[in-house]
Order: sequence, then structure tokens, then C-alpha cells
Amino acid sequence: MESRPLLLLLSGALALTQTWAGPHTLRHFGTLLSGLGESQYIGVGYVDDTEVLLFDSNTPNPRVQPRMPRREQPWLEQEDPEFWAEQTWLWKQCEQISRAKLNNLRDYYNQSKDGFHTFQVISGCVVGSDGRFLRGFGHTAYDGTETFTLKLELSPTTEANKTTQITVQRDLFHQDDVEGWSAYVENTCVHRLRLFLEKRKETLLRTDPPKTHVTHHPISDHEVTLRCWALGFYPSDITLTWQRDGEDLTQDTELVETRPAGDGTFQKWAAMDVPPGEEQRYTCRVQHQALPEPLILRWDPPPQTTMTTVGIAAAALSLLVAAAAGAVLWRRRHSGKGRERYSQAACSDSSQGSDVSLTAPKG
Repeated sequence: MESRPLLLLLSGALALTQTWAGPHTLRHFGTLLSGLGESQYIGVGYVDDTEVLLFDSNTPNPRVQPRMPRREQPWLEQEDPEFWAEQTWLWKQCEQISRAKLNNLRDYYNQSKDGFHTFQVISGCVVGSDGRFLRGFGHTAYDGTETFTLKLELSPTTEANKTTQITVQRDLFHQDDVEGWSAYVENTCVHRLRLFLEKRKETLLRTDPPKTHVTHHPISDHEVTLRCWALGFYPSDITLTWQRDGEDLTQDTELVETRPAGDGTFQKWAAMDVPPGEEQRYTCRVQHQALPEPLILRWDPPPQTTMTTVGIAAAALSLLVAAAAGAVLWRRRHSGKGRERYSQAACSDSSQGSDVSLTAPKG
């Protein structure tokens, strides 16, 4: 076990020969829940905008589970099991460290072991297109209160010289923790990110262009909402901008956060309220890295109805109304005759009449 970090660094150095359109980010979210003598650790990993792994200590034989769309299941069957064994080992290390930190903080605040407490960790790193470290971060929180923050960034002072900056906001930890975090985000995290980019490049390095359209929603006699949609795109970074006669209207735009679509892609919309009749003056500009150039969209109104078409429709409607009225009159006339005949037959004193008599029997 002691040789694993060294192997990670060596294999990471070899990965520098790879190049990917970047930058790319690996983020890890870990939460330890503790209470009544029991605990559970849940970890989730993301590369850029894609969930790549899940770890839950409460599952039988806890191990990292690959996360991917169904279309990638064949990749899972062919994946090297040693890769996922390595990921499981690292997450178990995170679980042990989180448990030790939670116990230390609980003792620091003189709290009962039976109470419910949480220890949360967010960590990550960013690499450039050459796979080299650009920046890293680490945050921890105890019961929702941030206890530690570390940020590392390579800031070029000259083309040949780069310096590393460290910022610690609040530290209930030792200096060794700062050094450990620095080593993790600069080395282990970077190595893991390179592995994911190499092993899942067909998914993580793909680009899916957005499917776009504009919808029209009248709200009142004086206002209409135009909504610009972008669906099914990847990665998640996209820009939707409404313009009026070519002038940006960013401040007047209602913009929702980019949302996952559930199939590995993303969706987003931007809305603009406009006066009725002026819709064609407004355009939506869509920018995404999968597009060779920005898209310019307008609301596409339904085909204009001509006066001839209106006249035909009005005549057809008149015929329908006349036919319906005639049918009602015909039904009334015939139903009246039927009632008259029935009354005559029912009240008839003929011996050939109905068996059911509506008159009193004769004495």
C-alpha cells in the first residue's frame, strides 16, 4: 500500500505525452454522516460535467461504482478492473481521513459521540490541454460550517517562471494537512484526472451541439414571452444572448441555470418579454464549442392566414352551423310526431291497443 502514491506519480509523469482540448477539471464531493455509533461515507466524482464514479460505504463490499449513461455499458465491461480497484482504495483512504477529522473536531467542540454530525470535503484540480496542473482546491466543513479552505494556482510572473500561491482562510488543522492537501491536488488528483480523460475520452472529450428553437408565449395584450431553448448539448458551457436589433439585452433576460438532461447532455433556456408585433426585431445568439459559428435564432411564426382562406373558413363554419340547426329542427319535428302517435295509441280504448292501459278499468 505504501508504494501506491509513488506509482501514481510515476504513471502520471508518463501521461504528460497525452494532449486533450482543455482545460479539464476533476471534482470530488465526500460526506461522512455519523450518529448513534454508526457512520456512512458517500463520495461522488465528476470530470468536467460528467459524473464518473460513486462510492457508498454502506453497500456490501464497498467499492467505487462507475457512473455513465446506458450507451456506455460496453465500455464498463471492457474496463481494466485494476483501475477501479485503485479508485476504491483511494476513496477508502478518504473515508478514513474524514472519520479521523470528524472525531477530532467533535472532541475539539466537546460534543457527545451519540449526536449526529457531518464532515464534508470538496476537492479538485484543473489541468491544461497538455495535462499539466493549473490549479487545485480543497474545502472541508463540519456540521455545515467551513473549517478549512486551500487554493493552489500557478500564476505566471514571466514566461519561464511560475509561482504557487496558497491561501488558507480558517485552519483547525496542522501544517502537515496543508502540505498533504497541496500534494494531493497537484499530484494524485491530476493523475486521476489524466486516467479518466484517457480511459473515457470518447465520452469526456466529445462535443454535442445544441438543438435549438424559439417558442412564443402570450402573457397579456401588451406582452409576449419569447423563450430560446438549447437542448442535448455537451459540455455544459454555453452562452444564450437575446438581442434587439443587434444590441445585447443581457440585463433584461431571464436565464436559468444549465441543467442535466439525464442522458449525459445538458439543457438551458433564456427568456425575453417583448411587445406583440415586434417579435422579429429580437434574436437569440447561441454559442457553444460544438458549433462552428454562433447560431442566430428568431421566433418562426405560423404561416400567415390570407383573406381568401379566412373567407373559406367562415363559409365552412356557416355551413356547419346551418347543418347543425337543420338537424336539430328535423329531430324536434320527428320526435313530436312520435309522441303524438304514442299518446294516441296509449290512450286508445281499442281492444287491439297496448296491453298496458293508462286509463282506469271500467266497472
